[in-house]
Amino acid sequence: MARIRYGARSEAEIRAAREASARLPDIWSTGVVALWETDPDAVAAVLPPPLKPTGRPLVRATVSKVDLPGYPLGAGSVAVAAEHGGVSGWYPLVMPMTHERALTGGREVFGEPKKLGEVTVERDGLVVRAALARHGIAFVEVRGAVGEELPPPEPARRTDFYFKFLPAVDGSGLEDDAALVHCVREERVRRLHRVTGDVVLRESMYDPVADLPVLSLVELTLGEKTTDQRGRVAERVPAEALLPYIHQRYDDPRQISDGPPEGSV
Repeated sequence: MARIRYGARSEAEIRAAREASARLPDIWSTGVVALWETDPDAVAAVLPPPLKPTGRPLVRATVSKVDLPGYPLGAGSVAVAAEHGGVSGWYPLVMPMTHERALTGGREVFGEPKKLGEVTVERDGLVVRAALARHGIAFVEVRGAVGEELPPPEPARRTDFYFKFLPAVDGSGLEDDAALVHCVREERVRRLHRVTGDVVLRESMYDPVADLPVLSLVELTLGEKTTDQRGRVAERVPAEALLPYIHQRYDDPRQISDGPPEGSV
């Protein structure tokens, strides 16, 4: 009988897949990072408990092209500075990705707020343009001129905070309490340039980052980096505490309270 591809994989096949993942080479990305100060009340408003604001109301937008073997990937993030348990880090509000493969691992393993979108990084001589777009709206756009090359920084560690949860089957909210994940990234940069330009935030009902206005542009760079990450569950968060923020994850938050129409499957 021909192999049934939906059938169970053998232990050897599962082990081989894990070993192959462990042997992945460094994956380098080229991208723009924009850092700005915004309204501190806006940052406080978007942070679910137990996350808290840091001493500086910062927003960090990254727009990157990733050199994945076999196919290029566009990846982006818009995050606000946050703190939990004495650890300072970033709370991403939206993470557009151009391929489904990049969505599944991040969402299902770490709880990352990834969504399919359009990610653009274009350079023409000294001119660079980078943008994050969904539903036809480039809700973040960075435009500028590439300037002096900067000394690559030392390898650094960055922590991102995610909430991992499942909507309840009966539409009552969440299936269980959420897991607050600390995702620790070890980051190495091999090239870095200063960029002189600006950040444009456009109104979008789906990705309302325009609510975090650019009050003071702190830094704008173009660089090449590679990142290794690992995560851990730092705390369990009661479902009722997270429910007021669930709309951050979905274009239509009503979808967590209703299943597929009867007879559709």
